[in-house]
Formats: sequence, C-alpha cells, structure tokens
Amino acid sequence: MTDGENAQRGSTPGGDGPWLLGLCVARVGFGLVTMTYAATLPLLQLDWAMSASQAGLIHSAFHIGYLSSLFGVGFLADRFGAKRVFLLSSIAGAVGAFSFAVFAQDFLSGFFLYGTVALFAGGSYTPVLTLIAQRFTPARRGRAIGLYIAASSAGNALSLFLSGVMVEVSGWRGAFYVTAAGPALGTALAFFTLRHTPNLIPPPPDGAGQQSLRKEVLANKPALLVIAGYTFHSWELLGMRAWLPAFLAASLAAVTMDGTRAASLAASLSALMMLVSMGGNILGGGLSDRWGRTTVMLLMGCASLVCSFTIGWLVAAPLWIVVAVGLVYHFTAIGDSPVYSTALTEVVSPRYLGAAYSLRSVTGFGAGVISPALFGLVLDRVQGGAVGGSTLAWGLAFASLGLGGLLGPPCIAWLRRLPESTRMAGGLR
Repeated sequence: MTDGENAQRGSTPGGDGPWLLGLCVARVGFGLVTMTYAATLPLLQLDWAMSASQAGLIHSAFHIGYLSSLFGVGFLADRFGAKRVFLLSSIAGAVGAFSFAVFAQDFLSGFFLYGTVALFAGGSYTPVLTLIAQRFTPARRGRAIGLYIAASSAGNALSLFLSGVMVEVSGWRGAFYVTAAGPALGTALAFFTLRHTPNLIPPPPDGAGQQSLRKEVLANKPALLVIAGYTFHSWELLGMRAWLPAFLAASLAAVTMDGTRAASLAASLSALMMLVSMGGNILGGGLSDRWGRTTVMLLMGCASLVCSFTIGWLVAAPLWIVVAVGLVYHFTAIGDSPVYSTALTEVVSPRYLGAAYSLRSVTGFGAGVISPALFGLVLDRVQGGAVGGSTLAWGLAFASLGLGGLLGPPCIAWLRRLPESTRMAGGLR
C-alpha cells in the first residue's frame, strides 16, 4: 500500500483541517495531566517527605508506564487498527487520571498511581501518528505531525499553568483534580472527531508475517538509526521536562521568594516555555518538509545540547537570563520530535509502523525512565540530599542530560549518508 493510497483511504467527510484540529484539541486534553506532578514537585517533595532521588523515581514511574503503553499499543494498532486502539486507550486513560487525583498521597502511592496514568496514556500518541500517516501524503505529513505534537506541548503548557494557579488557590490536590478532567474531555472529542474515520488495518507487504516484521523493523538500518537518534533525543528532552519546573523554582527561591509562590510562578514560567515549544514542533515539522528530515534533526539536536550544558549553571543568574535560555531550550529540544516521528513513517512499511513505534517507545522512553532518576541522583550526591540545589549540583545534573544527548547527532549523520534516506521528505533526506 503506497503513501498516497493510505492518505486516500484515510480520508473521511469533513475535510483534513477540521479532522486534524479535532484530534489536536483532544490531545491538549490528554496532556493536561502530564505535567501536574512536575509543577507541584517543590511542594510534594516537602509534603511527601521525598528526597530528590525519590522525586525522580516518580518521574521514572511515569516513563515506565508510558513506554509500556506505547510498546503495547503499537502492536495492537497493527493488529486491530489505530482508531480502535486509540479510542479504547483514551477511556482507560481518563479513569487513570482521576484515580491519581483522588488517591495519590505519598511516595509509594504517587509512584504506582502516576505510573498507572502513563500506562494508559500512550494510546493517545502513536496510534494517532499512524492515523495521520494514513491520511496525509509525505509532502504534508511533517507539518501535520508537527501540529499534533505541538498540541501535546499546548496540553503540557496548560497543565503547568492550571497547576500553578490551583496551587495557590487550593494546594497541590486541587491542581490534581482540575487537570484530571482533561483526558475525559479529550476522549469525548476524539470519539466525535473520528466518528466517520475508517479503522484501517494494512495487510503485510509480502504475506511473510514475522519474517516481514524482522525485515521491515529489526533489520531495517535506516529505521534503527532513526530510533537510536530518537532515544538519545528522549534522554535529554524527558529529563529536561521533568526537572525544569523545579529548577525554575530553585532559581526563584535564590532571590528569597516564598516556596509556594516560587512553585506557582515557576509553573507559570514553565507553561510559557511549553507554549514556545509549540513553535518548535510546528516549525520543525514544516521545515523538515522543505529542507529534509536529517537537516532539521541535526540543527535542533545540536542547539539543544548547548542549552543542556549551559542552563544548570545559571540557577543564580538574573531571572530574565534563565527564562531566555529556558525558552531556547524548550524550542530546540522538542523541535525535532515531529521529525523523528515523520521520518519513521517513510522508512518503514505501513503494516509494521506500529511495531516500529513500539520499538522506538521502549528505547526512547526507556531513556526517559533513567535520565530523570539520574538527574535527581546527581542533585542528591552533590548537594547532600538538601532540597533546592546549588549551582554546581544543577549544572552537573543538566550536564548529565547533555551527555546522553551527545550520541544523537552522529546517528542522524550516519542516516543521512545511507541511500535509503532519499525516501524521506520526497528525496530531501
């Protein structure tokens, strides 16, 4: 089945624009719960009597659940159809979000319940990327996927903003309750948007079953290089996203701001940065349609590495400098996310795209399990377990993200030299 045939078969009444808009708004709803823990972390660390290492482990629990979800839904989407898996996962995700809001009360309950939220959350991500790949041709696919991932950033930003507001109004529990409504609203909108969309199950390209799976994914060098690049990208991005709100709160506390006020303002600033990162998603995806996938991956990846090795040393710097670097960091760290997702659709057969996304999820979010925990461990070791963190502690912790991300650009440079890379972006590589 060709890309054009996929796009044609995925078309439904109503037009591509409203269809994509509906899914993007639903994605905003799904994203409301994802950053609540990060936004309230400075308060939770005190109320739940957690060390930085324990706080990082809860972030890791989320990524463990998320990668498990993404791994499972990828194979399920190949077998049962992306639409069906997406809608069923959305229902379970809404239930998980409310469970976390009601029952999380300490390190252990937070660890298991936040992991449960993530266990059902992956269904709103990779199956929808498959739906977009089925509907849009390669010339429009990068921008479409960029818009959908930008909606993730919008949801994360709104999660941070609402959490910051609710922290001052009714504490961290109030923030949990308000943001838990997002997945339920997203589920309702998803059902409405996809009511006319067919549930496509592409046939195997050659009827060879598991042999095709190995050929199309496990022995596919271009696909493996895309997945490797994404893995190192995720190490940096997911570690940064987990800890930047707490870093901003520490920066604000350095100027003697009250702890609750610092956490609230840090959440609002993080929300602003998330909104800016939407531009990175949209611009990165759009530019990759015009300049080529590998070009944009290399530009964004190298720029975000500079930020990883810089921002931690600025914890005591003037706030405008910290915010400026944070804005650039968010923009560049996430700007190549839609490009990795798009590139994979162009080097893997449609029948095994879900399996490829599953493998990518295991490695990418596996890195996201480790990096936040390692970040917290560095803070504890350098700072001696104290809440807050010194310049040295924050500088070395963020450098741990950069060290993991350093391996990404070489993978993409290797991919660019392969002849198979001409399949991407209509020959632009």
